Amino acid sequence: MARLVRGVLLDIEGTTSSISFVHETMFPYVREKLDDFLSNQGNLPEFQHIYELLAKDMGYGSFAEWQSKDLSLPPLDLVRVGVHTLMDKDSKTTGLKALQGLIWKAGFESGRLRAHVFSDVVPAIQAWRQAGIDCRIYSSGSIATQKLFFGHLDAWGDCLGLFSGHYDTTVGGKKEVQSFLRIAADWQLPVDSVLFISDVADELRAAASAGMQAVASVRPGNSPLPAGGEFEQITSFDQIQLCRPQELGAGEIYSKSR
Repeated sequence: MARLVRGVLLDIEGTTSSISFVHETMFPYVREKLDDFLSNQGNLPEFQHIYELLAKDMGYGSFAEWQSKDLSLPPLDLVRVGVHTLMDKDSKTTGLKALQGLIWKAGFESGRLRAHVFSDVVPAIQAWRQAGIDCRIYSSGSIATQKLFFGHLDAWGDCLGLFSGHYDTTVGGKKEVQSFLRIAADWQLPVDSVLFISDVADELRAAASAGMQAVASVRPGNSPLPAGGEFEQITSFDQIQLCRPQELGAGEIYSKSR
């Protein structure tokens, strides 16, 4: 089935990159470097807004309210405990992702971290871009982290130029229909001309309910998708085949899975 696609919206974990890289490399790096980060930079004024976001992640109205609930811990120790608590829950909350991003920034810029993507990802996106399709990222990781990630790919180097936009949970949760409507509006594309690829069924359902096309990414280590074939599934981006306009006798770019 041929479908009009003007934009491709991509998840990261389990879609462009392996879940094992995120959980076995990036998350442990945060735990390893958290104490050093807080000791050396934690009292800088520019980070105080992140602590306010962390407090909301933890269920409090403000950092002051959070502190008032546990006066036995100094502020930075409270932050440390909160980060570990949220990471133990695999939280996707905004404050945690912002703080993780600061720690990953130092890792990427020092060369200690290099981001992993599947071998089919960059060539496919390059082909889509050459065909006139706009590509963007929507991840629970902060926009700053997304840019660090794609700017430091292990086998490809800086591929940030492949993407014309980035979205994170500041636009809304990835399982919320309104988030995808906001993205389409910001993109200034008809919502049904955007193809969203993710490994999470609830995210795909939200995108589909918003009117986007949705395709499930099936990669090694991903959680099984619900049975029943609710969404078309791909194991590699090269299974999304581009059809040139002249092949279809139309003036748009189309894609179809094969």
